[in-house]
Amino acid sequence: MFNQVVYMMQTTSAFSLSSGVGAWNAVVFEIVMTFGLVYTVYATAVDPKKGNIGIIAPIAIGFIVGANILAGGAFDGASMNPAVSFGPAVVSWTWDNHWVYWLGPFVGAAIAAIVYEVFFIAPDTHEQLPTTEY
Repeated sequence: MFNQVVYMMQTTSAFSLSSGVGAWNAVVFEIVMTFGLVYTVYATAVDPKKGNIGIIAPIAIGFIVGANILAGGAFDGASMNPAVSFGPAVVSWTWDNHWVYWLGPFVGAAIAAIVYEVFFIAPDTHEQLPTTEY
């Protein structure tokens, strides 16, 4: 008698919505998490009026990424970056609600950039870099 072992191949996407989490709930969650991340990047690393606070920028950005993962990881995976969810989706060929991980981060990042640019960085404070420094 031969014992046959049957291996069932099951693909699991790294990013998927938890049960009870709707697609639009996940979009709002991704918008909020990405807004927090991009706002933190602007506030610590981009704002020219802050001066040299280069030491605190990576720590603050790392803390906000960690907090977002702890808060949103159980609900929708806390992608915050379309590239992070695109790779596993290609490998597993799982595209269910994948648009959530594109729409949410793009909208959240755009809102954060506009809010910080309009309210905190005045348009007249930008200095054009000389073309030799590009």
